[in-house]
Amino acid sequence: MLVAAERRDPTADMVVSALTERRASVFRFDVADFPQRIHLDAQVRDGRWTGVIGDALRTVRLEQVRGVYWRRPGPAGIADTVPEPFHSWAAAQADQALLQVLVALPAHWINNPNRDRPAAHKPRQLALAHRFGLQVPRTLVTNDPVAASRFAAELGGPVICKPITGGELPLGPEQRNHMIPAHLIDPATLDESVSLTAHLFQQWIDKAHDVRLTVVDGSMFGAAVHASTEGTRVDWRIDYEALSYTPIEVPADVAAGVRAMLDHDGLTFGALDFSVDRSGAWWLLENNPAGQWMWIEKDTGLPIADAHADYLLEGLA
Repeated sequence: MLVAAERRDPTADMVVSALTERRASVFRFDVADFPQRIHLDAQVRDGRWTGVIGDALRTVRLEQVRGVYWRRPGPAGIADTVPEPFHSWAAAQADQALLQVLVALPAHWINNPNRDRPAAHKPRQLALAHRFGLQVPRTLVTNDPVAASRFAAELGGPVICKPITGGELPLGPEQRNHMIPAHLIDPATLDESVSLTAHLFQQWIDKAHDVRLTVVDGSMFGAAVHASTEGTRVDWRIDYEALSYTPIEVPADVAAGVRAMLDHDGLTFGALDFSVDRSGAWWLLENNPAGQWMWIEKDTGLPIADAHADYLLEGLA
């Protein structure tokens, strides 16, 4: 079993622990250690990749790999002695060589990063979700102030503005990443500054609560997110101390739509955010194919790590 993750990743720790409890053989590594501290020796024979991946302490036969947990590893780490433009070229070669060989193995993946990337695009998610029967808020992507004002007028109330991608900005003297939260926009404040970049505006859902829905191989782990402040009611990520969680049943129609959406994208795992309005309707906001879930399991007891381990070990059957 391979686990590709940063060294300090408590979410990956939980999956490794669950695999170890099942007496699985696990090799954990960070792509950031390749090629300086991780070695790869792979060749194709009779249509099958064979060889080894390992470090100074341990090697793993590629033909014995049956599961790969790809959990946000760092980029390949090329020696500083390699100058540009060769440094960037070498990093891209290393990243793709390692990933492409591993993807060619007959293994269970959570998730294949080649599937993650397109599946993470919010505009695409919203269109797919509607196709598969999920409710989505009305959404506008624009840099046109007139279009933004018209959209807000049609909705007849406040709108949400959120990042289209990323959501973090390096700020301060240390250039530490700070999350850019979703925030409510007063339509009267929309002006020419909208033209400075692209914006994602979205219908505000007057919600009873939010839901973080973690899905592993079709199993649904729903947690209602209860916000205790006005700020966290708009975007609960701004203050985790102001939140509480309770396990929640996922409506059958929502579960069916989510499974269809993830199957379409070839994803085993998804971390989906919903708002539940005061009538009980679920509105999909987005899916993060590499989303966090450790704190959800710790606060609710939902067996998410076990579900990861169970799926990965199916490849050994």
